[in-house]
Amino acid sequence: MIATYGHGTHNDFVLLFDELDQHELTPEQVVRICDRESGIGADGTIRIIKRDGKWFMDYRNSDGSLAEMCGNGIRVMARYLVERGHQPEGIFAINTRAGMKYLSVPAVEDIAVNMGGVQEVYGEITVRVGDRSWTGYNINVGNPHAVVFVDDLADAGDLKSAPIVEPADEYPDGVNVEFVKFLENGELSMRVHERGSGETQSCGTGICAVALAATLFKKKALPAHWVINPPGGRLTVDIDAHSNATLTGPALLIADHDISKYL
Repeated sequence: MIATYGHGTHNDFVLLFDELDQHELTPEQVVRICDRESGIGADGTIRIIKRDGKWFMDYRNSDGSLAEMCGNGIRVMARYLVERGHQPEGIFAINTRAGMKYLSVPAVEDIAVNMGGVQEVYGEITVRVGDRSWTGYNINVGNPHAVVFVDDLADAGDLKSAPIVEPADEYPDGVNVEFVKFLENGELSMRVHERGSGETQSCGTGICAVALAATLFKKKALPAHWVINPPGGRLTVDIDAHSNATLTGPALLIADHDISKYL
């Protein structure tokens, strides 16, 4: 069985085209595929299927757990659909566990995805790494995020284990945690620990969460525009007056792989 490895700002995925929904992956198979030592190596898998005539992104984290949405992954999926001839370039929809998302997909160049509403969940949260802690923002982008602002991204430590976020009952299924620094040029740099995957080079929903948190931190009014630099690259986020976010960035297909031995 052939699958395709690709990435969006080095947030990487293994994509399986399964239009007829015949090859559901088990959590154990996902873990084997995503293992960076014995497998292909990726932050997650995307099974591309059709349901009710619409493309659907069946996304799993590298530990096999289900995820509602992935902003980088959906752009890579869209690139696959256009580049492999399954979908004309232009504006089209992809359904996710966080609802329908609309994308603008040129034949080349960056892809824009309307991520939908980005909302602050009111109530104070605290993120702790070792003996350091920060008060942060609880942001929902269809999945949960805890965003904190730091003086130095190294303050986040090695991120080999999940930061402690309190109150824990705010996040019964875990939370993505973003550490953010303001740059002198007005842009933002960040690191992220994704639930189910660990530290990744980028996180599309996390970047949208960071954009809203930065707007709130600076006490700016919407609409807002931010340029955000995770370790894997550079993306832009535009949040309109109704708190709808559009994420724009690259998406690349790298190589095809036979995944039969992992199944």
